[in-house]
Amino acid sequence: MEAHLSRPLAFYLTQAWDICSSLSADVGLHRIESIWWWVRAAVLVPAVKAAVISCLVMSVMLVVEKLSMAAVSLYVMVFRRTPEKVYRWEPLSGDVELGSSAYPMVLVQIPMFNEREVYQLSIGAVCSLDWPSDRLIIQVLDDSTDAAIKDLVHKECERWLRKGMNIHYVSRDNRNGYKAGALKEAMELDYVKKCDCVAIFDADHQPPCDFLMRTIPFFIHNPKIALVQARWMFVNADECIMTRIQEMSLNYHFKVEQQSGSSTFAFFGFNGTAGVWRILALQEAEGWKERTTVEDMDLAVRATLRGWKFVYIGDLEKVSIWRKFFLVYNFFFARRIVSYNVTFFFYCVVIPLSTFFPEVKIPTWGVVYIPTIITILNAAGTPSSLHLTFIWILFENVMSLHRCKAVYIGLFDAGRVNEWVVTEKLGNMLKTKPVVNAARTFQKKFWERFLFLEIAMGIFLFVCAYYDYAFSRNQYFIYIFPLSISFFIMGSGYVGIFIPGAQQANAV
Repeated sequence: MEAHLSRPLAFYLTQAWDICSSLSADVGLHRIESIWWWVRAAVLVPAVKAAVISCLVMSVMLVVEKLSMAAVSLYVMVFRRTPEKVYRWEPLSGDVELGSSAYPMVLVQIPMFNEREVYQLSIGAVCSLDWPSDRLIIQVLDDSTDAAIKDLVHKECERWLRKGMNIHYVSRDNRNGYKAGALKEAMELDYVKKCDCVAIFDADHQPPCDFLMRTIPFFIHNPKIALVQARWMFVNADECIMTRIQEMSLNYHFKVEQQSGSSTFAFFGFNGTAGVWRILALQEAEGWKERTTVEDMDLAVRATLRGWKFVYIGDLEKVSIWRKFFLVYNFFFARRIVSYNVTFFFYCVVIPLSTFFPEVKIPTWGVVYIPTIITILNAAGTPSSLHLTFIWILFENVMSLHRCKAVYIGLFDAGRVNEWVVTEKLGNMLKTKPVVNAARTFQKKFWERFLFLEIAMGIFLFVCAYYDYAFSRNQYFIYIFPLSISFFIMGSGYVGIFIPGAQQANAV
């Protein structure tokens, strides 16, 4: 007893503090837990439910739009409603009296930027077009910043000039307006005034020799047509899985989206290459604008709103209300806003997030049936790659992150809205150059490869998938786990830059 009483006062104070601390900690944790459940019930669950409802509504809108476009494309295919049957088209033939003057004067523009690997292919293909040389003017619009590449392109133009081609090398000391700026300045040159039509080909495009013979007759016999857009094939579609799944997306764009738009309201977005414009239509639409990096779509919209549905109507008042509705709803709202938001926010954010909230129920038709229909409609355009459909789904979901970001940057005129990043074209470099030299094109510092936004999405999805696997019963993890892996793969920065055989060559 005496020993107990003889303990120092500090000992009892320490014990009392420990007891009070434990009590306050318990009370604090209890209060935090209460606040969390209140926020969860009052804020988070209603917010997730609202997001689910919003995404389901947009999913229905999207599948209706996809089915309607597919129906139009199927009708065109079954009944063979080719452009030659819809519009007057007659092949051009030489006139003894008029000679080559029977052919319209055509301007061909090839905008390029540091295209070391493909400049010869594109210039050579354009110079080989089947068209009278005295009725053809070629402009090579070189905005390259590499002096060595500029010199190579200039010499290639001089080589074709000596062969008798009317080819002009046009270079600027700035990149104002990027591609749109180059096209705009080139259209202001004096010799362009005598041209009737202008064909545009990007540096990685190699038009067939009969391209003008097949497209220009539409302008001769149908004075209301403003644009003829051609579809192109992909020479490296079988290069790797990445090019195969990209081919699936682009085939759907051409076979369904472009075809349905052309066959209903005669409106579709200009693809920026492999298209021929009537110069009068360009002038009435006020030409190329430097205000945006999607100059091709911007020009197409302005031409449409001025009566050119790529069939001339007149002034702005003569554009039908239904055509305006198609332009706003189908081309912008459904394809750009709804489609990208559903793909990213619903499939990559809302569905994974719902695994933490058992109160949130997503109907099976929204999670399974509608995505399946949309996937089938998209994949049907490339039957040879149907076995890659699941990989294509994962790729599209990852890309939807950047498409959504681009949409909102454009809508809210964010700081990077006018930034233009050019993707380097390889052409047939892998077939014509040693593997070691090709691999050096992609050398980067280790830490520069990582894309932290994709990695963050991968971590978020992995956590959601693990939680769903451990505690939930809806089995979303079957889809979310592969999706998280695809974000990690993209975030590693190695996708699209692996050169087959590079490691072996470097070892030698």
